[in-house]
Amino acid sequence: MAIAPLIRMMVIRITKPATPALLLCLAAPALFAATTPSDPLHRDTPQSAVLNFLEAAHAKDYPRARRYFDLRSLPENERAKQGPDLAKELSQVLDRDARFDIGALSQDPDGEQTDSLPPDRELLDTFVVDGQQRQIQLQRIKLKSGARVWLVSADSLPWIPKLVVATSNSVIEQHLPPVLVNFTLLNTPLWRWVALLLAAILLAIFSRWLSRIAVFIIDKIVGRIAPHLAAGGRLKSLIAPLQLLFPVLVFRAVPASLGLSPLLRLAVERAINALLFLSVAWLCARIVDIFIDRIATALKAHKSTGYRSVLPLASRVTKLIIFLLVTAAILSNWGYNTSTILAGLGVGGIALALAAQKTIENLFGGVAVISDRPVAIGDYCTFGDRSGTVEDIGLRSTRIRTVDRTLVTVPNGSFSAMTIENFAGRDKILFHIKLNLRRDTNPNQVRTLLASLGETFTKNPKIEAGATPVRFIGIGAYSLDLEIFVYILTSDYDEYLKIQQELLLRILDQVAAAGTALALPTQTSIIDSGTPAAANSPSPAGSLPNGAR
Repeated sequence: MAIAPLIRMMVIRITKPATPALLLCLAAPALFAATTPSDPLHRDTPQSAVLNFLEAAHAKDYPRARRYFDLRSLPENERAKQGPDLAKELSQVLDRDARFDIGALSQDPDGEQTDSLPPDRELLDTFVVDGQQRQIQLQRIKLKSGARVWLVSADSLPWIPKLVVATSNSVIEQHLPPVLVNFTLLNTPLWRWVALLLAAILLAIFSRWLSRIAVFIIDKIVGRIAPHLAAGGRLKSLIAPLQLLFPVLVFRAVPASLGLSPLLRLAVERAINALLFLSVAWLCARIVDIFIDRIATALKAHKSTGYRSVLPLASRVTKLIIFLLVTAAILSNWGYNTSTILAGLGVGGIALALAAQKTIENLFGGVAVISDRPVAIGDYCTFGDRSGTVEDIGLRSTRIRTVDRTLVTVPNGSFSAMTIENFAGRDKILFHIKLNLRRDTNPNQVRTLLASLGETFTKNPKIEAGATPVRFIGIGAYSLDLEIFVYILTSDYDEYLKIQQELLLRILDQVAAAGTALALPTQTSIIDSGTPAAANSPSPAGSLPNGAR
């Protein structure tokens, strides 16, 4: 049980309004001073006063706990004796009251001003004693130091001993074994822990079937209203978040019905609320996926390619916004002052921007790539000295699969500044080659080849030939040169390779049919034997010296 005070203190600490240390460091001194409590016992608001009172009472620090009572009506010599007893008794009373909710107390230093009580009064709890309703109230007192604090009012003190007797034991505890009632953990009897665990297990079991039934009903309703959303079993993805959402919604009523101690109940309720917000966020994220998938299917049917880049980024941005909203809701529910956090973020925004300038640069680079669309997912491109197929354009980087099947990750800031050549944007592909005919090809053979090749290109429906697709461009050192310059009307590179192969084979056939051949580079080597006789000896006309090629 030695760990119980430590756990209890952790539970208390997470419930107190606080600003993260980083934001405090970035915030202005005035903001820091504004968030620093003026009272060392944290009695500035009704909620913080009761929280710290219960913390002290559960730690059995009753001399400190009595300082949350207005004991001025008691004689000086009685305050040190009756004060700790009253603190212990009020702690027991509040722990036994299943209706008492710390979260309902005001976090405003001025208290709740819309109730029927005087401005300096706040209702702590209400009980029925001897058939009459009795209230325990807090009162705002001005100390000698000038600070205004909330204390248990002096006129509520006489009722505390009577409330201890009236709330001694519940009807359930009278029929349970003593060990389940007397053994406590975090000031909560063991039987309540067991009941809490059993309720969680039962709800988890039933939620599986309940979620499937709910999805089945939703599927039928949506199938009638919007069949395209229910098509392909898209709604089945909602089962998992609903399995968490349903038990959390029901489980919210369990802590109050079991009569957990106020501090434990506050911690459990805030954990349940956090799970509730997270399950709603999870459900919203799945709904976003369903709509994004539906939009992608519709755009794909219209043969639109931009969706492959825009929709993933839109999905991520939407989910990020959902996450930020849920985080703010959880922090607000836990008692953090979100306006103070936002103010701290505003003061520290410049420092944050300087520290994360690369991240921001990459974020805007991703937006630039998506909006300007130099490439889209699935496009083959060259960037810098690399080339590959774009697989993903994220918030921070773009991932490209190279021809070596490696994955290159390029920061969006750098990628958007590169010169990018997108091969997927071609409407037709150039076919440009040079034919080097042998030097002994006569002019008639050249004319025949020009005519046959020109007819081949102009009559092919897959080729954009132009006015002169084949031309005689020059006489080289060892060849007669022809140039072919046409476009193949396709953007599919595989189809281009097939057509190119057919054209090359047809060209070879027509060169052979013209009675000529392609030239090869030749080289003549003359070997001198070094003997005058050999050099002066006659040789047959038109022949080369021995050994020459």
